[in-house]
Amino acid sequence: MRGNGMGREEEGNSPMGRRLRAVSAHLLPPASTTTTTGGVDLAANPTAGEYAHASPVQGYSAVLPEKLQTGKWNVYRNAKTPLRLIDRFPDTPDIATLHDNFVYAVETFRDCRYLGTRICADGTVGDYKWMTYGEASTNRTAIGSGLIYHGIPEGACIGLYFINRPEWIIVDHACAAYSFVSVPLYDTLGPDAVQFIVNHATVEAIFCVPQTLSTLLSFITQMPCVRLIVVIGGDNANMTSTPTSTGVEIITYSRLLNQGKMSSRPFRPPKPEDVATICYTSGTTGTPKGVVLSHRNLIANVAGSSVVIKFYPSDVYISYLPLAHIYERVNQIALLHYGVAIGFYQGDNLKLMDDLAALRPTVFSSVPRLYNRIYAAITNAVKESGGLKERLFHAAYNAKRQAIMNGRNPSPMWDRLVFNKIKARLGGRVRLMSSGASPLSADVMEFLRVCFGCLVIEGYGMTETSCVIATMDCDDRLIGHVGPPNPSCEIKLVDVPEMNYTSEDQPYPRGEICVRGTTIFFGYYKDEIQTREVIDEDGWLHTGDIGLWLPGGRLKIIDRKKNIFKLAQGEYIAPEKIENVYAKCKFIAQCFIYGDSLNSSLVAVVAVEPEVLKAWAASEGIQYEDLRQLCADTRARAAVLADMDSIGKEAQLRGFEFAKAVTLVAEPFTLENGLLTPTFKIKRPQAKAYFAKEIADMYAQLREAESTTSKL
Repeated sequence: MRGNGMGREEEGNSPMGRRLRAVSAHLLPPASTTTTTGGVDLAANPTAGEYAHASPVQGYSAVLPEKLQTGKWNVYRNAKTPLRLIDRFPDTPDIATLHDNFVYAVETFRDCRYLGTRICADGTVGDYKWMTYGEASTNRTAIGSGLIYHGIPEGACIGLYFINRPEWIIVDHACAAYSFVSVPLYDTLGPDAVQFIVNHATVEAIFCVPQTLSTLLSFITQMPCVRLIVVIGGDNANMTSTPTSTGVEIITYSRLLNQGKMSSRPFRPPKPEDVATICYTSGTTGTPKGVVLSHRNLIANVAGSSVVIKFYPSDVYISYLPLAHIYERVNQIALLHYGVAIGFYQGDNLKLMDDLAALRPTVFSSVPRLYNRIYAAITNAVKESGGLKERLFHAAYNAKRQAIMNGRNPSPMWDRLVFNKIKARLGGRVRLMSSGASPLSADVMEFLRVCFGCLVIEGYGMTETSCVIATMDCDDRLIGHVGPPNPSCEIKLVDVPEMNYTSEDQPYPRGEICVRGTTIFFGYYKDEIQTREVIDEDGWLHTGDIGLWLPGGRLKIIDRKKNIFKLAQGEYIAPEKIENVYAKCKFIAQCFIYGDSLNSSLVAVVAVEPEVLKAWAASEGIQYEDLRQLCADTRARAAVLADMDSIGKEAQLRGFEFAKAVTLVAEPFTLENGLLTPTFKIKRPQAKAYFAKEIADMYAQLREAESTTSKL
């Protein structure tokens, strides 16, 4: 695309030329008739009603017709690149694969810090020690060569069964350089799912650690495809041997590294369309689905995001979000491209704050669950401080908030007095915070922007789109949305009539979010039926999420289509939206909202924050033997429900969106008890069954109370 040069004959008859003529029909003609380029001024024509909320000039999104000439104007693209979807890095278009991206990074940042860890060889924890880009390149070549040495064929699937550490990245780069397919195995999926994935993807080699090795060996005879297991951190002298009948060889990572160095092989570079990885998503029901992503998919997604978000070689990033998930995986690809230093956490979430203090990152990615905890911890500490300290915090907060909203630089006095102590919790240097995986409350986002004084952006994506579908623009001060489309894809909303959502809704168009572009996955591995269920004949991926377009072409996520349910009186409920509101309640660690078409009100099951509830009980003089007994106390339930009501009113929930009864539980929702997916989303069918008695009891109590009221 060369500006207005699309009028040339050779370009005018191309699909892009036809698209531009269709756009031109809705725009003002050139101001001068002497223009020789045949171009048009992108100024909105009053008759172009379909432009609705944004134009290529004024908004964050541009609106285009879905079909030339006759199509409805309902396709949104990023306003930075309205007539061309990005599929390569604009400044380095020769990078077409993950291998190309790593080669570029090594050539550009060879002696710069790349992968850092605090864990020493003897298992102790110290200062961060770093591997350079050049050193990582050497190890990548050795690991890839070592796999060839052991007879692993080109195109074979390689399993990665361990949490974040430098070796994960090295193995992934080796897969890209030698045309292997990486298959992450969730450390939290459990044995049955791991066994299913290994057999389903025909994984031939698995990289693991001693802890996960024992799990693998417990069902190794049920995985006949596995030929080689590589143990990271294992001891050569004490390496476990498998039964000879299995034919599986077990070696240490260090031995494979040495074998590869002794028998170095040339790269087997992949083509852009080759499969790079198969990411299995757990979902909330059924067996895991293998999302097949190519090198082209992943490069397109990261290249599109690079138009919006910039990183620098001076940046430092902490890696603790699971590498088996697409969110962290794509972060790594992007950070690599810019020569960022990536430090890994110890592997223990309880020690993450210690790692942050040691690393002092400038870029921090997380999920709403952690941000909500940071918000709750700070607000509770402020309330408990009382008196002058509490008044000072609110004065500083309001002054800084007002300055940010007005686009002014806040007075540094407030940081010195109040906020520098808060910033220190994340190391004190964070300039960019990002949130993904689920919706982040607007209040929490505003709180983070004010307290940490940095850029805070929210994105939206899924594994099937190679991650990012939309992300907030860095200069956008409005909150409560996920921004315009990633420049590498386009979005439309499709009517969901059974839920009364349509693209004609006023004031905001609503519907199911559908995505199209180079970022869309190949399909589910060995599952054509489920692939056809999500990708239609025109190439649109149906996400199952409900969204609406805010002014300026900003996308707002309402909820999951399949999670929306109807109450007895006919009102539709988006439970995740309500749970996100209640997440700000100080008593709540986790919340499950339930309702159905047989009842007219909602009920809630709350996993409590133990220390907060105990502190409240102490202040009320309530005696109890253990947390379970306290959770069963009617006074505790009443206090939590009252706080939930207060939070709900602040968020302007509608009357039928309030939980009318609550059950408190001491046990958190976890992967182990089957109530959470590996991405920490509630498994609703399982939660419904798990808490069936509690739900029935709450509705019985509500009916009894209603009956008593009616008699009065």
